[in-house]
Parts: sequence; structure tokens; C-alpha cells
Amino acid sequence: MTKIESIKNTLSRIQDNCTALVMSPENRKYLTGFESSDGFLLINASDAIFITDGRYIEAAENTVRDCKVLLQEHNLWEQIKKLMSDMKVEKLLLESSRTTMHLYRILSERLNETEIIADDSLDSIIGEMRAVKDENEIRNIKAAQKITDEAFSHICKFIKEGMTEKEIQLELDFYMLSHGGEALSFETIAVSGKNSSMPHGVPGFKKVENGDFITMDFGTIVNGYHSDMTRTVVLAGVSEKMKKVYNTVLKAQMECINSIKAGMSGAQGDKISRDVIEKEGFGEYFTHSTGHSVGIEIHEPPFLNTSEESILKPGMVVTVEPGIYIPGEFGVRIEDMVVITENGCEDLTGSKKELIIL
Repeated sequence: MTKIESIKNTLSRIQDNCTALVMSPENRKYLTGFESSDGFLLINASDAIFITDGRYIEAAENTVRDCKVLLQEHNLWEQIKKLMSDMKVEKLLLESSRTTMHLYRILSERLNETEIIADDSLDSIIGEMRAVKDENEIRNIKAAQKITDEAFSHICKFIKEGMTEKEIQLELDFYMLSHGGEALSFETIAVSGKNSSMPHGVPGFKKVENGDFITMDFGTIVNGYHSDMTRTVVLAGVSEKMKKVYNTVLKAQMECINSIKAGMSGAQGDKISRDVIEKEGFGEYFTHSTGHSVGIEIHEPPFLNTSEESILKPGMVVTVEPGIYIPGEFGVRIEDMVVITENGCEDLTGSKKELIIL
């Protein structure tokens, strides 16, 4: 069953004469397989119509399946109003979390004969679909991660004393984009020494020195799907405290990967790694969640955090990325992506986890 067919079936069960209007680029891409900065997707139990402007119409006609593709007319809202009349739409579901107040006002004014529903129902329908990845989605994520793993192998040979964080960042970016990556998953993080104590530090012109931890968080995109990994390496020497912190993070990550499985809540997954770090006396320095889902967006629900009640299901792809960050000293994070299975998980990240001394 295609994604369009799946959402049609769901809409047919929830309300009569109910139509979804999908406008966000991420959800349009997910449902149609077509990426564009412009487009409107109308779906109900019997119809699916994708509207886009002249910049994308030819590509959309060649790419979009399971939808009727129409060229956007000069008066878009009149076009949508007529289509909704033809489709006998009485209720229109919006993506509440992705619709601005300005757009909601326009829709309410232009489609004043239609009941506009801006609760969380459409977000929940699409969100539940997106949370569990199919084989093709997992294949794309694996392909993106393969490039990312190869980039890590490359950068370990590239880093030298006196090189700047910015040089490391740019080399990672160039490698991923020149070896099959469509784009970066996010702005690459490459921070060293005291800067590594900032979980999302920005690479600058600090030069890496012997004895520095270097934390690199990076990923790329293949067919619209993201990869995400973090490794922390050390240049030349390492102190006993640095070893203890690194090994604590590694233990926390491995215990979570070895224990996480379908049926757990996100909070239970988070607790596995958090308990290890707290037991070693570093709890106050673990300042973010254990992980998040990854797909068409780099951060998707469900999350592995202290308050996540959502239950993990087979096919969900989540990161496992505990960290310890000691202000003014250094930080360590180790991150893999895993696919949840009935009895555990499959680790998609192939890079070595044990401390690498460059």
C-alpha cells in the first residue's frame, strides 16, 4: 500500500467528507516522493490532487504517483475552492503544527463555507505514519549513513595538530557532498578542547592541540533521508579523567543499544543511558536527551527523553547519543542510529566506538 493510499484509508475511517490539506514541504515529500518549495496536496477518501506552480509542474508530472497533478492557477484560492466543491469537501484538516496564524486566517476567509479543523488530528495521522520507516526509507537512511561512516574514516586521517575546527568541518562537508550526499543533514559540528563542552558548539578558528578531545557531529542526505552520527576522538595524549568520561559515555551508549527494543517508551530508553552516567557521578553533565528519530527531517518524534510517553515500534529509526559536558574542560558524545526491532535494534552506524587517539 502506498503512503497516499494509506492516508486515504485513514481519512475514510475518521470523519465523513473530510479532506486533508498538506502544505509543509516535509509532509508533501513524504507522501508524494516529490521535493519542492511549493505545492498543495489535497487528499480525501477517494481523491488525491497535487497542485504546484510552473517551476515544478513538468518534474511533478514525471515523478508524482497516486495523485492527479495540476498546474497552479493565477487565483490559487479560487482554484482550491472549486476543487473542494468538486470533491464535496465539508471539513478541511490542516497541519496544525506547521500552519501559521496568517495562513490559517487566509484559509478561514477564502474557504468560508468549509469547516476548518486545526486540531492535532492530521499531524497525528501523518506523524504516526512517518515514525515507522518502510524498507525503502531504511535503505535510504543506510545509504546516507554509509557515506557518513566513510567521511569519519577519512577525517581521522586528515586531522593534524594546528588545524582549525573550521577546516575539519569543511573537510567533512566536502567529503560527504562529493561522495554521494545530496546535502548536509545539518550544519556540521566540529569542536575541540574546551569548546567540546558545548553540545552544539559552532566550529571556529580555534586550532586543535595535542591533548584535545575533538567532537564531530555530522550527517548527509540520500533521496531526502538523513543520517546522523557523532564521534569524539583525541589528538595525541589523553588524561585519566578524559578516559573515565569517555568510557562512561561509551558504556551508557552500549547499554542503551543492547537493551532498547519495541514496547519501551521513549522515557525508558532514555533512562537506560542516563542511569549509567548518573551512577558514575556525571549526571549533572548530561544535559540533553538520549536521542531522537531520524527520517525526512533530522529531528522527528518519537524522542528518547525523560518525558517521552510514546511507545517504540519496529521500524522506528532513532539515535542513541548520550554525552557528558564539563564546562571549561571538555565534552564527549558518541552517537549511532539504530532501527528498532521486536527484540532489540539494528545498529546502522559502522564506525568504531572505542576511543581513537590520532
